[in-house]
Amino acid sequence: MKYILKVFSVTFMSLILSFSIANASSGVFKVSHDLGFGKDTNLDAITKGRLFQVVIKTQNRLVRPDMNGVPSPSLSTDWSANSDATEWTFNLRKGIYFHDGSAFDAPDVKYSLMRAKDPDIGSPVRKSLNVVEDIEVVDQHTVKMKLSTSFADFPLLLTDYRLRMIPEGSGDTIGQTGVGTGPFMVDKFDPEGTTILKANPDYWEGAPGVAEVHVIAIPDAQARIQALLTGQIDMNRYVPFNQKKIFDSNSKFTTTVIPTGNWRGVVMRTDTAPFDNPKVRKAFRLAVDRQELVDLVMGGAATVSCDTPVMPSDQYRLQMDCPQNISKAKNLLREAGYPNGIELTVYPATLEPTWPTIAEVVQQQVAKAGIKVNIEMVPSKGYWNEVWMKKPVSMTRWNQRPADTILHEAYHSGAKWNESYFKNADFDKNLADARSELDFNKRKKAYQNAQMTLWEQSGTMIPYHVSRLVVTSSKVKNLDAVDHFSIQWHKVKVD
Repeated sequence: MKYILKVFSVTFMSLILSFSIANASSGVFKVSHDLGFGKDTNLDAITKGRLFQVVIKTQNRLVRPDMNGVPSPSLSTDWSANSDATEWTFNLRKGIYFHDGSAFDAPDVKYSLMRAKDPDIGSPVRKSLNVVEDIEVVDQHTVKMKLSTSFADFPLLLTDYRLRMIPEGSGDTIGQTGVGTGPFMVDKFDPEGTTILKANPDYWEGAPGVAEVHVIAIPDAQARIQALLTGQIDMNRYVPFNQKKIFDSNSKFTTTVIPTGNWRGVVMRTDTAPFDNPKVRKAFRLAVDRQELVDLVMGGAATVSCDTPVMPSDQYRLQMDCPQNISKAKNLLREAGYPNGIELTVYPATLEPTWPTIAEVVQQQVAKAGIKVNIEMVPSKGYWNEVWMKKPVSMTRWNQRPADTILHEAYHSGAKWNESYFKNADFDKNLADARSELDFNKRKKAYQNAQMTLWEQSGTMIPYHVSRLVVTSSKVKNLDAVDHFSIQWHKVKVD
């Protein structure tokens, strides 16, 4: 009933919107998306097909990372835990309203987070959120989250970019409406064309600097570069570093290099021969020269990773060296029963601009170990539905997440997005031990043990964490030089 009442206020909000925006915001900020989820693209943050270029501008989290990645207030003003960190109490910001005119309160928090845990929805974020057993509505502006184990880093988990607050009962429609408490409101959702967002004049952090955001579907990476050059879009956060000079010498653009925890890689399905043998998987990973990939693909603007998905700046990151070792790779293949090497096919698409280059460089590198790599280009549209987690070997990319979240989501035996189909009881136990451990050093050791297991047995070759080259029109002002999910979007202006 609560959500039904909320819907009736949408018309009223729309009537006052145009007048308010005209007096508070101006200009249009144009961005793009790659249509990687095809027909499944939607505005539901917890689903596979979420269009995050829209979601992050329309919906807020309870807790967000600050400019240094530290959990900081958003829709929750503060939080505290009991002595063993099994119960966490969050105080909510007062006077906040959803785009449909209804007040944001504690039942919305319970609904949003418990929905993310719903097995019938099957959200990829469900695995990391399973630690939450129940959410008690203490009063309209207070919730108490009861966990199945001690978890000293629980607020960090809530910074996950998908854990957005939506109106209670709105699950059936959120994928098309995108209703939230964010700085922008969905005016028209057209995933294969142009989605139009309008400024929320009553946004709790202040009215946005631009009147509209246009999110345009452009599947091809090079077409997105051309769209930036010709003024069709105002920002591209995926510009290859080999094209940096084009923009550096042009006063119409501003370039910024941002270190991130985002990564690109090659995934082998560990349930499919010959990659069901851990020696084969490690042989492939040892045959790769990661520093050469950093130099050739990223122009040096990346941090080498020894197949750990944990970002370089994370407090739990395992630091180690992993130079190319062709002789050991050959020995492992021999021990696995492949003295003459193996042959595989990898499937890059241009929705990620660096994938084809990564595939070509890796093809040359691993050939020295007797590994023949065939490259078959595939369409960008629908890649995540038709290739990823389907082919024996595919390309992958992930945005940064806290250590606990990414290790659970990408590698835990029960995770929906376990793209390499990796199953390891010791790995799962280390994650469980880390969550329940209140001593920081012991907790760190457990997370690092899990990362060492990945180095020994993982099916994912992660060569580096990228530094992102962000290019914007010189007309764009006040854009934070941070990862996509930490930007204060209401501050952006377009002259």
